[in-house]
Amino acid sequence: MPRVLLIEDDPSVRAGVGLGLRRRGHEVAAADTGEAGLALMGGFHPELVLLDLMLPGINGVQVCRRIRETSQVPIIMLTARGDDFDIVVGLEAGADDYIVKPARTEVIEARIKAVLRRLGAPAGGRPQVEFHGDLAVDRAGLTVARGGERIALAPSELKLLLHLSASPEQVFSRQQLLEYVWEHSYHADARLVDACVRRLRHKIEDPDGAPRYIQTVRGFGYRFGPL
Repeated sequence: MPRVLLIEDDPSVRAGVGLGLRRRGHEVAAADTGEAGLALMGGFHPELVLLDLMLPGINGVQVCRRIRETSQVPIIMLTARGDDFDIVVGLEAGADDYIVKPARTEVIEARIKAVLRRLGAPAGGRPQVEFHGDLAVDRAGLTVARGGERIALAPSELKLLLHLSASPEQVFSRQQLLEYVWEHSYHADARLVDACVRRLRHKIEDPDGAPRYIQTVRGFGYRFGPL
């Protein structure tokens, strides 16, 4: 089971979530402030971070940005109902998903598994490394490079790129992308998709031109290319 770093201000939530995950076999380290959580990152080496947005001192968004400066570890935000603005800001800062509190442990466990689930092997007959202009997508090694320089992508960003680039010019709706990338089978929040697209574009697109790889098809969704 993966190591989970839980950064949560509310002691009852911290105790309940921590206990539930430990009972399911996870190794859990918990912190009640952003500063304490960041201090645990180096020694604990979490495989996933559960991050409360409303923290004293350094808030969750700032913690997310600090983590993303050095790590692409999956981050799931824990939010209160109605924190719509903070959710958007948190996703833009680099979070992979979010869960609205209160949430049952089995819901949190299912979301953790979805975020951590290994990406599928390359489809039969497909080259393991594909070149799209100056973008190299290694489906076997799960790496992406632009102009020969490796690009660090968060799990949701990588899976979104792999899915879109597997079918160039095919348009995918936000709901289709939610079901594949985030494994949300219900009508979930399209902001997950839009925020991930913006982060991905920031990393792989030319900032001075129109999107070349991840293109918007107004009223429908997104597609990859054509180049």
